[in-house]
Amino acid sequence: MSIRVGIVGYGNLGKGVELAVKSAPDMETKGIFTRRDVNSVNAYDKAIPVYSLDRIEEYKDEFDVMILCSGSAKDLPEQTPAISKIFNVVDSFDTHAKIPEHFARVDEAAKQGKKSAVISAGWDPGMFSLNRLYSDSILTDGEEATFWGRGVSQGHSDAIRRIDGVLDARQYTVPVEEAIEKARNGEAGSLTTRDKHLRECYVVAKEGADKARIEHEIVTMPNYFADYNTTVTFMEEEEFKKVHNTMPHGGFVIKTGRTGIAKENAHVIEYKLKLDSNPEFTASVLVALARAAVRLNQEGKCGASTIFDVPPAYLSYKSAEELRKSML
Repeated sequence: MSIRVGIVGYGNLGKGVELAVKSAPDMETKGIFTRRDVNSVNAYDKAIPVYSLDRIEEYKDEFDVMILCSGSAKDLPEQTPAISKIFNVVDSFDTHAKIPEHFARVDEAAKQGKKSAVISAGWDPGMFSLNRLYSDSILTDGEEATFWGRGVSQGHSDAIRRIDGVLDARQYTVPVEEAIEKARNGEAGSLTTRDKHLRECYVVAKEGADKARIEHEIVTMPNYFADYNTTVTFMEEEEFKKVHNTMPHGGFVIKTGRTGIAKENAHVIEYKLKLDSNPEFTASVLVALARAAVRLNQEGKCGASTIFDVPPAYLSYKSAEELRKSML
């Protein structure tokens, strides 16, 4: 029996989820929920019904899991706890500093509703988090560094678009090459946040907007830009659409460590992603963890979880026997 999936929000990430579910042999998208006019949402599959988000509770018996595709800055802190009281959910909340707080709120709500919620699913937080855990567990004496980009950060771009006077925006995270080489040489501990990345912001301002104020709000935004060397470039809308019409991303997790009586043997663990489409890859991770959320709930595991708490086999549509035979 197919897992019945609902998609909450139908921007770039929601569209990616629809495509990822279509590729999953054990899942089916049964509906899209939106805050927009339902007639303005055009899914790839025209047979998928579109509902008003205000009516989501009316469908509590028709879905096995909701995949939340809204922004971390303003939406998910409210949406995930509210919806996890009614449905099993998975979200991509990516404000790292606020994950413990978000987890606690979702955990309380999901337990009230006897539902399972997997939060902060994606590639970072998500797949990179898991690789940090693995490498830290294996090489306990060493240094770790994570680098993102060069690529478009959906969460950071969304945070800029929420600023009054901004019509559209793209934010590129750019790793500093010298810092990457230092990390590979076991010198990650000497690197500060500002040493490792640049943040490039390209912004279309609304007519008459105060660009100086917008730039100040961007470069001083806590948890997003304040700790980085950040540039802000204003562009006309037509040029912006021509230049910034794709969403690539990627990055590295690099762990170095030593073993031996005199620590004479050096080791490097490096995990790399190169993504043509950030939202479509993130959506694929969300879909895998939506499958896990349903399985956790079937076993009676209620409350919030992260990728750390999910057995790897729960992400796969294959049976445990198939996994042992083909992948172990």
